[in-house]
Amino acid sequence: MESSAVLGGLQPNFPLCPSRNPSSTPLLRPFSTSHSSPSLSVKLQKQVPLASYQAASPSPFRRCATLSNTFVTETSELADIEWDNLGFAFLSTDYMYVMKCAQGENFSKGELQRFGNIELSPSAGVLNYGQGLFEGMKAYRKQDGNILLFRPEENALRMRLGAERMCMPSPSVEQFVDAVKATVLANKRWVPPPGKGSLYIRPLLMGSGAVLGLAPAPEYTFLIYVSPVGNYFKEGVAPINLIVEHELHRATPGGTGGVKTIGNYAAVLKAQSAAKAKGYSDVLYLDCVHKRYLEEVSSCNIFVVKDNIISTPEIKGTILPGITRKSIIDVARSEGFQVEERQVAVDELLDADEVFCTGTAVVVSPVGSITYHGKRVSYGEGGFGAVSEKLYSVLTRLQMGLIQDKMDWTVELRQKSY
Repeated sequence: MESSAVLGGLQPNFPLCPSRNPSSTPLLRPFSTSHSSPSLSVKLQKQVPLASYQAASPSPFRRCATLSNTFVTETSELADIEWDNLGFAFLSTDYMYVMKCAQGENFSKGELQRFGNIELSPSAGVLNYGQGLFEGMKAYRKQDGNILLFRPEENALRMRLGAERMCMPSPSVEQFVDAVKATVLANKRWVPPPGKGSLYIRPLLMGSGAVLGLAPAPEYTFLIYVSPVGNYFKEGVAPINLIVEHELHRATPGGTGGVKTIGNYAAVLKAQSAAKAKGYSDVLYLDCVHKRYLEEVSSCNIFVVKDNIISTPEIKGTILPGITRKSIIDVARSEGFQVEERQVAVDELLDADEVFCTGTAVVVSPVGSITYHGKRVSYGEGGFGAVSEKLYSVLTRLQMGLIQDKMDWTVELRQKSY
């Protein structure tokens, strides 16, 4: 397998520009194998053009990337898969992005490599002590063929916060976003057709260096891979059924529940597996102190609707600050709803009009029922409630480029020619 690869067929001369003032954008310099940009480098395997990103300034974030390219044969068409039958399962794609640095240093350059297995020491920090983080984000294909990313700088900022908590160096926001763009473009044939799904993007940050005693790893790897996906839950956008877990807990005060570290997710597998064996879709966790306040579902934030008020558990260190959660709150307020971030007691589920979950994978998922201490409470008539449907519609249409992005949340990768 090739140890490094190129971004097939992409020309190096394209500008990145803030959508607010495209005319002021400087033209970015192309790649060179002799002097790479600090945020990305690509090793040449064959003589085809490359794409490179070099930021003019760290702020404002660039909302669009315009590309002039000629596709090579291997990337000229969509991948040959059944787009109508996509689930949320891993499919191997063409390229991944890799960048490394030593403890105490900064990430400086990375490269696109052919997707494949990676080599780790059995004594790697991530394997022995769980020193690792991940992010999740999506890319959508528009009707005109352009590709949209959704708030990638928010994922970059969240990874940096998590890295500080886990004693790891982290790519800069600029490096992170540039690497995401490069990875998506290298795998553009795997971005589903409009309305058929999305390209799920998984950035990883891990202690890859060997360490025996309990200590931060001596080396770190930042890696991005992607996979085309459909709906996260097998129910699709049909309501899911949750069970409240009152014995096992996802996070504790002072722990790592508020960052996207890998250990948080392994901890939910026992309760989740037991719930699914009983026919439930997932588990809703309570706080570990009082055992009466809602926290979150295994991989989603939770919202409770009563009249015109939408309530969601406040971010206080045990709940992940979801980017979809943050976006839904902003959308809801812009649509005239009152949103409260506070402690939400489990008893409030009994009187709620609607309940829904949010997350990158699910976007917005209506909850059809919640079971607590053997008592089942149902919501709606087997579909979206009025509030969750409205919020889902606004957010997904924005993510897919079907409505004007008044929030300035999307980053567009524009194809000039094919």
